[in-house]
Amino acid sequence: MCGRTACSLAADNLRRACAYRDRGGRRRQPEWIRAERYRPSYNKGPQSSGPVLLSRRHLQQDADSSERVLMDMRWGLVPSWFKKDDPSKMPFNTSNCRSDSMLKKSSYKGALLKGKRCVVLADGFYEWQQQSGGKQPYFIYFPQTKDTVAEEEGDEEWRGWRLLTMAGIFDCWEPPAGGETLYTYTIITVDASKDVSFIHHMPAILDGDEAIRKWLDFAEVPTQEAVQLIQPMENIAFHPVSTFVNSIRNNTPECLAPIKLGAKKEVKATPSSQVMLGWLKNSQEGSPQKKENDVPRWTSQFIHSPSPKKTSAGILQQWLGKQGEPAAKKHKA
Repeated sequence: MCGRTACSLAADNLRRACAYRDRGGRRRQPEWIRAERYRPSYNKGPQSSGPVLLSRRHLQQDADSSERVLMDMRWGLVPSWFKKDDPSKMPFNTSNCRSDSMLKKSSYKGALLKGKRCVVLADGFYEWQQQSGGKQPYFIYFPQTKDTVAEEEGDEEWRGWRLLTMAGIFDCWEPPAGGETLYTYTIITVDASKDVSFIHHMPAILDGDEAIRKWLDFAEVPTQEAVQLIQPMENIAFHPVSTFVNSIRNNTPECLAPIKLGAKKEVKATPSSQVMLGWLKNSQEGSPQKKENDVPRWTSQFIHSPSPKKTSAGILQQWLGKQGEPAAKKHKA
């Protein structure tokens, strides 16, 4: 299941990273709705808020349904029919929604049939592998291409870190006694690749803008067609990280810095880790300048690979070790 994510891009860069082409073929950036509520985070858990994409028509009835907006919502769906005066009184966990039951359970079925589909955005998510000495956390994300470069303000197209785009369902809850509407979401999960023994279920990932378009455009793409997009996928990379991420109170770049398995499990294990930490701290409010020349897909060989240069973590460390510590421009959210 998906219980922890990271989304460290500043609001302006997040918007640039979500650029898309509308129905007329024009390149656009989604408009932020309540951008001041968004807070970048390296360690985000349920009940915290996070960025999602949705169709503008959910907020404006006469809008083109292909037009997208960005919105900060709380993780953990509260159905519109929930009648308690406090959303924290939900008697069950709704941070994740199993794909095989989302059209059966009342918490999700109503919202899904009404087209309340969203895309949850993240740098990546964390999962833990059970080992004899405890649980080993991993950071999981989209493979990055060779042309992924450091981003500078004013670039027309985003060439920085490719965000992970996860299928979600959202709903709008209003307090029975009146008050501000609460927007919440759940992440849809599917069976994970059988090649990865330490993950049983993982987020339903939408790979590519066409899949994102179909999932979001509820006016043109009916529910039964949209749910066909929810399939397991293997176009994913990962690397081990420090157990520092285990505590939700830890929200610093150390959470997603790669470590070397078999060595002392501290972020300072190698010089390249130290470089990565400095780089991440400098770019906390900017765009991460992460780059990989080659990233493996799901493979059981990853954990046993004798050469770190052939793993996602090793390649990332090797690249970062050549970069120094650039001074990233900071942007206010």
